[in-house]
Amino acid sequence: MAQTEAQDIRFEPNEAPPTPLSVGLAFQLVVLTISGVVLTPVIVVQAANIGEPFLSWSIFCVLLIAGSTTILQAVRVWRFGSGHVLLMGTSAAFIAVCITALITGGPALMCTLIIISSIIQFIIAFKLSVLRRVITPTVAGIVIMLIPVTIFPVIFDLLIDVPEEHLSFNAPVVAAITIVISVGLAMRATGFLRLWTPLIGLVLGTIAAALLGMFDATPIREAAWLGIPDWGWPGLDLSFSADFWALVPAFVLVTIVGLVETIGDSVAIQRVSQRQPRAPDYRVVQGAVGTDGIGNLLSGFLGTVPNTTYSSSIAVTELTGVASRRVGIYIGVIFLILAFLPKLKAVIIALPNPVAGAYLTVILAMLFIVGMKLVFRDGLDFRKSVITGVSLWIGIGFQFELIFPEMLTGSGFWGTLLRNGMTIGGLVAIALSLLWEVMGSRRRRIRTRLVVDDLPQLTEFLSDAARRWNWNDASVNRLQQVNEELLLTLIESNDEETITERRLQVSVRQDAGQLALEYIAVADEQNIEDRAMFVHDAANDDASTDLSIKLLHFLAAEIRHQKYFDMDIVNIRVDPVT
Repeated sequence: MAQTEAQDIRFEPNEAPPTPLSVGLAFQLVVLTISGVVLTPVIVVQAANIGEPFLSWSIFCVLLIAGSTTILQAVRVWRFGSGHVLLMGTSAAFIAVCITALITGGPALMCTLIIISSIIQFIIAFKLSVLRRVITPTVAGIVIMLIPVTIFPVIFDLLIDVPEEHLSFNAPVVAAITIVISVGLAMRATGFLRLWTPLIGLVLGTIAAALLGMFDATPIREAAWLGIPDWGWPGLDLSFSADFWALVPAFVLVTIVGLVETIGDSVAIQRVSQRQPRAPDYRVVQGAVGTDGIGNLLSGFLGTVPNTTYSSSIAVTELTGVASRRVGIYIGVIFLILAFLPKLKAVIIALPNPVAGAYLTVILAMLFIVGMKLVFRDGLDFRKSVITGVSLWIGIGFQFELIFPEMLTGSGFWGTLLRNGMTIGGLVAIALSLLWEVMGSRRRRIRTRLVVDDLPQLTEFLSDAARRWNWNDASVNRLQQVNEELLLTLIESNDEETITERRLQVSVRQDAGQLALEYIAVADEQNIEDRAMFVHDAANDDASTDLSIKLLHFLAAEIRHQKYFDMDIVNIRVDPVT
């Protein structure tokens, strides 16, 4: 196990930064994302030619849902919410299918399909452990790395999305000022100044744009101060016609694609929110996916496009070192206020495109590094190297229409799906992970009680499996020691009064010359992977440190502990003694 290094985090999720700082960071995240949040329903409704009343209603509902679900992500209620700063907004992945649904059956059909597809998210949120072998940190990291690849063409277009008279000089100057200030301050600033670096870059870039005549204040003057759109709820189409059944598979597929992104975001936000890196807590992931499902359910009932997590909040957290969930609460509150304040909303949307494009370039570059760290932290062995490399290159190839370009013509569902590098790369990563599972050796399983009395039965089972794969006596002895120490650790983590009621399932398979063991049980709040990771830290290297954990750290080649709401899964890999 590699020794961990503390990260430069000024405020962890449970810590409270000063209110001005929290509001400032929340505001800059809103500034960065509101255009994307609002743009998705605009594209969908205008492409389907539904009309202005429904568009105004859809945008109003989008902001309400984004605000409420962002707050839920931060505060965490029961099994919903991540407890981290995960900004919620509209999902561009649904654009093609929502347009098709609107044209085919109108807003009522679209809303019904969104509600049905949201059920998939609730099922996966509560049963995420079933997907543990395919939705891994490596897959999540690949998806995170492909998000900038997918979005960068749009971001770079923003840099030149100005009137022609500004294109040759003004736009490049404004973009350069924003990037130089943002990157320069991020690299050199320390302490309090570093926290405000993103907002300083945005403000100075906007001032430069205004001095060069690139800031259009007309939409701001024309917008009302306060307003609520006319009631525009479209209702639900419960006829379940042929059009409904034809579109259900497409909505379910896009929902699953969005789920992979949410899972990646919720793993990544944990990575950048703790001073001392820890194993991902999959209860946080389940909470994030569940909140995503609530957002989509509300979208269907209120009549607007579905939502998802926005990765920009991860990159800003990494850049500023502020991970306090208080920032997430303020983001949600600002979105809720903006829903009723058209003029303030217009001020934020009026941010000059070169400024937004330049700053988002920095943010997305940081996001790519977050994904890279996730992949490396999961252990980049040969198998994971193949999955990562192939998935990234195929995703990039489809994104830029370099692979089978004749398949990518048209703006239909499949054309839109195949041109999305994040979608294709994520699906390839999942498929390769499944292929590895299928091609590997057969798993041998045993179910016992989580008690010391059942240790001989479990030892005999593992020893027999190891000898079937021609392991020598020394290797079998190492395997027995690993099993004994882990079993003792799991037993000690449970309440003595209920220990006889605990069940344990163990499976073993041969994988790349190692034996891969999987223990499924219920443990306490402590994470065995974290304890093993920190076992050689100076603060823990004393007589009080758990001897079983020390032995596990020494004997095992790899330890992974995934905590879910309904179970704990510990994966251990053991090398043979040569």
